[in-house]
Amino acid sequence: MKNTTFVLAEQCIMKPFTEEIKNACDSFSCGNGKIEQDLNDFFVNDSFLYREELLGKTYCWLTKESPRKLVGLFTISNDSIKTTYLERSTSNRLNRHISNSKRGRSYPAVLIGRLGVDEKFQGHGRFVGTQILDILKDWFTDENNKTGCRFIVVDAHNHPRTIKFYEQNGFKFLHKTEEEERQYYHIREDEPILTRLMYFDLKNL
Repeated sequence: MKNTTFVLAEQCIMKPFTEEIKNACDSFSCGNGKIEQDLNDFFVNDSFLYREELLGKTYCWLTKESPRKLVGLFTISNDSIKTTYLERSTSNRLNRHISNSKRGRSYPAVLIGRLGVDEKFQGHGRFVGTQILDILKDWFTDENNKTGCRFIVVDAHNHPRTIKFYEQNGFKFLHKTEEEERQYYHIREDEPILTRLMYFDLKNL
């Protein structure tokens, strides 16, 4: 973990995000930009619907001090990387790090559906987003983890700041070029690529 005076695991507690917690805490906001507004709307409204439909589970970090404040939230769900549908070079790149006897058509992964940090806790050397990612990496490599999980994947907003954040935390593009990703998702050439699929190989830890 990077040097910081704000240690998430010591100064906060993590809980599943519920309507009760939302109503008991100060309002949560990642900021006022378009991407940030999308995150705000998801956490405040859609995250509970995802939980009810078993499509994703959202967790939150709360300050231990009273009154408690929401520091960060993230939503995760089960996923996989299916090498059958990837470009040959991309499939080879993934398989290269997996023993020959265990190579297959699909590898288990966990998807970060959303990750947001309240604007009051952004910057100033706190590295809250990085600390959340580090904790998630520990979750799925811990011996008490109840399921096999080789990769963490994220559909990152195709914005330089977002891409840089995930790259700095060890994530790589699954598709090397936007053109390759466009073909994979059948996106027309005149349509923008709003997200880039990125992955982290947990065996790198």
